[in-house]
Amino acid sequence: MDIFERIKHNRGPLGEHAKEAHGYFTFPKLEGEISNRMMFNGKERLVWSLNNYLGLGNHPEVRKADADAARDWGMAYPMGARMMSGQTKYHEQLEEELAAFENKEAAYLLNFGYQGMVSAIDALVTRKDVIVYDAESHACILDGVRLHMGKRFVFPHNNIANLEKQLQRAKRLTDESGGGILVISEGVFGMSGDQGKLKEIIALKAKYDFRLFVDDAHGFGVLGKTGAGTGEEQGVQDGIDVYFGTFAKSMASIGAFVASTQDVITFLQYNMRSQIFAKSLPMPLVIGALKRLELLREDPSHKEKLWTIVNALQSGLKNAGFEIGNTQSCVTPVYLNGTIPEATALIVDLRENHDIFCSMVVYPVVPKGIILLRLIPTADHTLEDVDYTIEVFSKIRENLKAGKYITDKIITTI
Repeated sequence: MDIFERIKHNRGPLGEHAKEAHGYFTFPKLEGEISNRMMFNGKERLVWSLNNYLGLGNHPEVRKADADAARDWGMAYPMGARMMSGQTKYHEQLEEELAAFENKEAAYLLNFGYQGMVSAIDALVTRKDVIVYDAESHACILDGVRLHMGKRFVFPHNNIANLEKQLQRAKRLTDESGGGILVISEGVFGMSGDQGKLKEIIALKAKYDFRLFVDDAHGFGVLGKTGAGTGEEQGVQDGIDVYFGTFAKSMASIGAFVASTQDVITFLQYNMRSQIFAKSLPMPLVIGALKRLELLREDPSHKEKLWTIVNALQSGLKNAGFEIGNTQSCVTPVYLNGTIPEATALIVDLRENHDIFCSMVVYPVVPKGIILLRLIPTADHTLEDVDYTIEVFSKIRENLKAGKYITDKIITTI
């Protein structure tokens, strides 16, 4: 069959609803200054869908640093890949500061989190090595694992007993091949909000002789005493062999980094194809990241305000009888029961009649019959925002139970 003809008739589990969903449920346009309230569909909404944990996206010092760097350097400099002609002292400075912040010997700056994760996994393992990874790992981890030419074993989410079984399988293979074992988990799982069981995983290292790679996109900057992430939060930062963080969440920017021993970082600098063959991160993003890291490191008020909002939101939802799972982070999932058409009707009601914008997650990302409303609290939110949201959520839950959202088709907005 012709490839284009196949695509025309099979758009995938998400794409099959593109005609009805595009521009409202998918690819919506949030406009205005980055804040707790933004414009959507012509009206101001209370927004719970921005990965702007510390409220740095529109911070005046950050905006000034970004603007000054754009004025001084433009977006073109440095030209070329880091290895060839794209190296600057500011890239090196940012790497040194990130490594020190994460208590690692060295760090390597990456252009994008998704791209960086895929490429880092690809570089770290050979066909003799075995990867063991959590079943609920982010798509970037899954794509990196798919590139692996050797064996890979998956364990059910945070199931340490099963992880040990997979490690036993992996060790039998590596004892024969002479390869090694790489275990991959997340610090915080982005949909459910629960933390990876890093302490329990690390406890198995002595027995099975593996290395641990942790994607801490949702932990970096917001967990731990200093904000160094989930490893610091659990007291096991030293047990993480390769630490991965992104600027897209707590630092509200573009870019990422990987931190480890100097030997590992040097190896990645010379073997990560996504960096060797890609243009260096533009200077305004590097200078902007330095300012964001400075604020993250030296001004704890942003993190303190964030957690005031997180604790109020999560405790308020629990007290109101909502199911929010086992979140141990800022990510706040609200689980309801209903069909995909009911979910669309609910979201339209939430946005158009109550002026609340949050992300809706349905099958195939979650099981059929589940509606997940994913809330991302930030330091920009207020306690009044929390109270109003819980009040409105209680109303829509009652509407859902009463069958007011039952429909036989996907609602296509108002």
